[in-house]
Formats: sequence, structure tokens, C-alpha cells
Amino acid sequence: MSKFFLSLHVLAAIIAIGPVTVAASMFPKAVTTAGNPELLHRICRVYALIGISVPVFGFATAGVMGVTGHPWVITSIALTTAAAFVLALKILPGQEKALKTKDIKHLAMYTGVFNLLWATVTVLMILRPGSTTGA
Repeated sequence: MSKFFLSLHVLAAIIAIGPVTVAASMFPKAVTTAGNPELLHRICRVYALIGISVPVFGFATAGVMGVTGHPWVITSIALTTAAAFVLALKILPGQEKALKTKDIKHLAMYTGVFNLLWATVTVLMILRPGSTTGA
């Protein structure tokens, strides 16, 4: 069962988080050029909702594997929570503001922080301190 939940968790992360990181990164430039920032903002909003499945499957995986209390899992949960707050409280509202005012101040920085948080979680998921996978 752990392989099933882990597969769902990884697929959800690839399918949901990937588009958000790319669309959010492209958004500031699209606002100042002839891009389509409305489409990028819509992608971010929709995939942010789909992205809720990533921690849901992550908790299911950790529960089945019995690693919920491990420090690397707790750290990953904290970093994922931080990334969700950056997306919900800074990036999405910042994009909405930019669509109206063309003001992208700090938006690229928040997007970079969001992407860095997800990159760190990804590395933790691969390296997993105390892992028995030999990595």
C-alpha cells in the first residue's frame, strides 16, 4: 500500500506543483511584455487547488510507512506549509494586483522563495535522512 500512496504522492507533486512553479515564474515577465498573464494566473490558481492533493497523499504515505514523526517528514511538512502560505498570501494576491496595476514589485522574489521551498522539500524526499534506500 505504501508504494501505491507514494506513487500518487509523487504524481500529484509533478502534475500539480510543476505547473505552478513554472507559471508563477513566467508571470512577472508576462505582465511587462506581450505575454498572457491572465492565463498564467489561472494556471496558478487551478493547480494550487489541485496541489492540496500533494500533502494529502504525503500524509497517507508517511502514515502507511510509519515515518510521520521522523524529523525529515516534520521538516518537509513545515516547508510545504510555508510554501502554501507564500503561494496563498503573497503570490496569488500579488498576481491579482499585478493584473490590475501592472505592479510586480516583490512578486518575483516571492516566487523564488516558493520555488526554493519546493526544491528543498524535493531534496529531502530523495535524501531522507536515515533512509534504507541507500541514497
